[in-house]
Amino acid sequence: MLRRRTVTAACALAVTALATVATPAMAEPSNSSASSIGTPSPGMIEAMQRDLGLSADQANARLANEAKAMNTDAKVRATLGEAYAGSWVSGVTSDSLIVATTDASKAGAILSAGAQPTIVARNLAALDAAEAALDKAAAGAPASAASLWYVDVRTNSVVVLASDTAAAEKLVAASGVDKSAVRVEQSSEAPQTFYDVRGGDAYYIGSSARCSIGFSVRKGSTPGFVDAGHCATAGSTVYGYNHVLMGTFQGYSFPGNDYSWAAVNSNWTVRPWVNNYSGGNVVVKGSSVAAVGSSICRSGSTTGWHCGTVQQLNASVRYSQGTVSGLTRTNVCAEPGDSGGSFISGSQAQGVTSGGSGNCSSGGTTYFQPVNEILSVYGLTLVTG
Repeated sequence: MLRRRTVTAACALAVTALATVATPAMAEPSNSSASSIGTPSPGMIEAMQRDLGLSADQANARLANEAKAMNTDAKVRATLGEAYAGSWVSGVTSDSLIVATTDASKAGAILSAGAQPTIVARNLAALDAAEAALDKAAAGAPASAASLWYVDVRTNSVVVLASDTAAAEKLVAASGVDKSAVRVEQSSEAPQTFYDVRGGDAYYIGSSARCSIGFSVRKGSTPGFVDAGHCATAGSTVYGYNHVLMGTFQGYSFPGNDYSWAAVNSNWTVRPWVNNYSGGNVVVKGSSVAAVGSSICRSGSTTGWHCGTVQQLNASVRYSQGTVSGLTRTNVCAEPGDSGGSFISGSQAQGVTSGGSGNCSSGGTTYFQPVNEILSVYGLTLVTG
């Protein structure tokens, strides 16, 4: 079992005020938008009702609106180019998509696409560059200086959470990042990897360690699955939930990243499914990235199926083993053994569970490694239905 260690988070100062252009909320999705996401599984709707406090109708409407938002955001992002500063959904049913831009003349194009524009000071590239500068500075800083920092598109800033704000401010100063682009918040959050050596029904590494499968993939004609990097060692033998030989890890990266992939043998058949722990499966149909604020659900072998929302993209987390960058932050709970498990929004694969804080009794925060990066790095194809 990996030792758990409490680490502090760094942070920084000021947020630039956002100028929002008022506009009606996103229209209710058309029939074509609803059909594009397919029929949600009963397990997903029930979990969203339980964890997000929604009615069944609201859950269905939210999934349809979020599917529409994914498509709209991709088109608007291409139109805005360097003026794009991120997007997020809002409303109980995610019926409003807000798109941030640094160019007020682009507001009309955003409105025409059916989204709500807001004018900000920094584009997404600038925010990502600031986050990368903190990554670099943290590499040589003590663990007490920071445990978590992320791009927050809602406030057009980079947020660093810390129990020791003075240490956090030193890290920000060392990074050379413009202080006006960074916000410091005091926090006791101390993320850790969800890795467990106890038995379970997911998959096992060697003779003892257990993690949870992410998503089925293929590399050419070779079937396999993607997972968290901290679960793996290249060449390690993998056994299935039934302890039958499954395959071997082909590659992994951790820390820095938190991803891996394993090839499986002919005893196993890859399927486009995620276990909803209600006796059924959620069918994976693609890997479009969900906007900030979207509902998202996680499947894991320790705690089963839980839902929440996407909080921020591009977060850097300092675990005891080192910093991992490019993670997505959510308010979905998880516990040790859930590592590697699937994060999915509607029918779209989002990523594999990396780590977090809290638990599924009192609630928590969990981070995932985006799946599209894993597919790209290893030249894999997601198995879809």
